[in-house]
Amino acid sequence: QMVLVESGGGSVQAGGSLRLSCTASGRALINYAVGWFRQAPGKEREFVAAVSWSGRNTAYADSMKGRFTISRDNAKDTVYLQMNSLKPEDTAIYSCAAEAIYGADDLPRNQYDYWGQGTQVTVSS
Repeated sequence: QMVLVESGGGSVQAGGSLRLSCTASGRALINYAVGWFRQAPGKEREFVAAVSWSGRNTAYADSMKGRFTISRDNAKDTVYLQMNSLKPEDTAIYSCAAEAIYGADDLPRNQYDYWGQGTQVTVSS
């Protein structure tokens, strides 16, 4: 089994920045493609960004392009989500998810095996 843990959330004012981290226990995160998702009050879970095992392939939701950056440091077995120019509508619980890979440096196929509990991000106007 794998347990994913997100950290780095908090409260910021509009225009500010946060960097979220995703780490794992039980198994090495390097063996997984990783996605970030968020869920705001009253809304369904929304895809934010994803990264392949090497970090060379990334994908973003259109609304996040140019503001958010996903990356990973495999030496630290950690995946990051850098969030800049935050807006009140970015307020949500942000979760990371891991999808097992089998040799290819592919983006997740939306068949995630593990999910973290999430970290709260609150952006004030």
